[in-house]
Parts: sequence; C-alpha cells; structure tokens
Amino acid sequence: MALILIRGESNSKLLNAIADMERHGELNLSSKPKVIDAKFADSLVENILKSKLRTTSKVATAFFVKEDTTLSIMQIKKIHPPAHVVVVSDEYAGYKELKEKLSNARIFQGYHSFKAQNDGKIDYSIKGENRRIKNNKLSSYPHK
Repeated sequence: MALILIRGESNSKLLNAIADMERHGELNLSSKPKVIDAKFADSLVENILKSKLRTTSKVATAFFVKEDTTLSIMQIKKIHPPAHVVVVSDEYAGYKELKEKLSNARIFQGYHSFKAQNDGKIDYSIKGENRRIKNNKLSSYPHK
C-alpha cells in the first residue's frame, strides 16, 4: 500500500487529480481521501524534495492506494494530474506523522469513486435467485 499526498489550488483540482489517478493511472484507493492541513503538506513536500516550493498550496488531501509505492509512482508518471501529487514512502521522516494525521482527519468532501462496484455478471440461463457469476476481475474499465 502506498500513501499519496495531493496538494493544489482548489478542491476541484484535487478531485480531478484523484479521478485521473483512478481512471487513467488505474490506481485503487483503499481509503477515502482525508483533509490535510495545506501548510503541513507544503512542509512535508519541501522535506521530501529537499528544496523550496515555488508556490504554496491552498488545500491538500492524502489517502492510501492498494498498489505498492513503486507501481504508484510509475502509474502517476504516465498521467498529468492538475495538482501536485507526491507518493510518500515509509522511508521519509514525515510518513509516520502524516499517517497519524490521517487517522484523525475528516473526510475530503466531494469524492466519489468512479469505478463501478461490480457484483458480477448475471447469467440469464439460470432460473431462480442465484443468477450472479462472481468475478473479481470485473470493473467498468478495460484491463490492458
């Protein structure tokens, strides 16, 4: 599981970045995005990058994804989200502090997963109640 921090100018840009990571980056959120203090997010990113940021953020959110850190970085590199996305590895000093803040933070409003919660295919040749064929690989997006 990877911990992802997103910082940006507005809630809508953060929501678009999350949606892009789900749709185009094919990442699966394992927790709901939580609100993180923008100043804390900026200082954490400065410590990770070891340089001053050109712009400060107005809003920030963080969440876990099911994929590991390396795969998350590779998938995010493929897309161009409208906000600054940082994959926070457990190797960084601020990881534990961010994880603690996540446990007490409120949920980031406006987020709804665009991935279908698929309960399986329906087999119409079977009579009765149990017509669903369970398939964990089903989703609303084609697999590459």
